[in-house]
Amino acid sequence: MRHHSTQTMACPIARAVDQAGDAWSVLILRDAFYGLSRFDDFQASMGIAPNILSRRLALLVDTGMLERRRYSSRPPRHEYLLTERGRDFRPVLLAMMAWGNRHFSPDGHAVELIDRMTGHLVEPVMVDGRTGEPITRERHQMRAGPAADERMRSRIAFRNSRLAQPRPSLCDPHLPESPP
Repeated sequence: MRHHSTQTMACPIARAVDQAGDAWSVLILRDAFYGLSRFDDFQASMGIAPNILSRRLALLVDTGMLERRRYSSRPPRHEYLLTERGRDFRPVLLAMMAWGNRHFSPDGHAVELIDRMTGHLVEPVMVDGRTGEPITRERHQMRAGPAADERMRSRIAFRNSRLAQPRPSLCDPHLPESPP
């Protein structure tokens, strides 16, 4: 199977997925945020095969998420440190953790984010950096940016027109209780 790169797509989500790679790459980034930086530590943490780990680390270095730095000359050893681009991925990981806890943890949370000062559980939310207001579907929408081509502008206009249409839900009080 040939890998199709989404790097040439105008969509920033497609490009981000291409940069982050696959599940192993995301888990390597997760462990890097926990402070792991050495090959053996990543391997022990995830139980990943060495050849797969080598490829994923090389990909993350190539995409600028990690920086490879030598820490020993004899034998030559390297550590993998988060770059600014990699550190900017933290909110994505926190959002994935919160989503996974909310929807895929039937027995309870295995990992939780807490406030170090209070010990209270923290629920990550995405907010508008200017106003501090939570990002909601009802209040916010996408618009074409200055670099959008005509195809992207058309897609966004189409998607926004679909969002503007009211969608009945099963709990809509205006729907009859049973079909006529």
